[in-house]
Amino acid sequence: METKGIVICGVGGQGSLLASKLLGRVLVNEGYDIKVSEVHGMSQRGGSVITYVRYGDKVYSPVVQSGEAEFVISFERIEAARYAHLLKKGGIIITNTQRVDPMPVITGAAQYPEEILGELTAKGVQVEAIDALTLAQEAGSAKAVNIVLMGQLARHFHIDYDKWIAALEQTVKPKFVELNKKAFRLGYESGK
Repeated sequence: METKGIVICGVGGQGSLLASKLLGRVLVNEGYDIKVSEVHGMSQRGGSVITYVRYGDKVYSPVVQSGEAEFVISFERIEAARYAHLLKKGGIIITNTQRVDPMPVITGAAQYPEEILGELTAKGVQVEAIDALTLAQEAGSAKAVNIVLMGQLARHFHIDYDKWIAALEQTVKPKFVELNKKAFRLGYESGK
């Protein structure tokens, strides 16, 4: 199998690292070779965070280059636009509709680009936008946005739902398993 890439991006504190661990776990369980690379930046201060996940028969580099990503999973709309160039032709952006204002917007030096997802779609990018925050809150915690988005991503894989749940159980602390299983299910079902 050719090597494929997935980009997970957001801002610090949104759980992109847990999402990449879940994805990595399910892919390893399926027998793929995987490489993961995390770029934290100013993650502790709400800055951009990106994680590359590459998988296939044999993977030599963890970094997804421009035009190589099958999917860009974005926890925030601006981050979807920031990393859209990594998407390959025919790839899909799965994004949360949540808005997290960057510092220039907070200070009044810039305005938030409200039509960012429409602009991506107008350029021919396939965008699946879901209100992952509301679904995470329905599951029991706003912090489960990451797992809601992973549920949405799982719909695009030929990996049984139960195998995703098994990987989730192996990845998440036991006291958070039920909440995360509900968040995953809500994300998975949101695209039907």
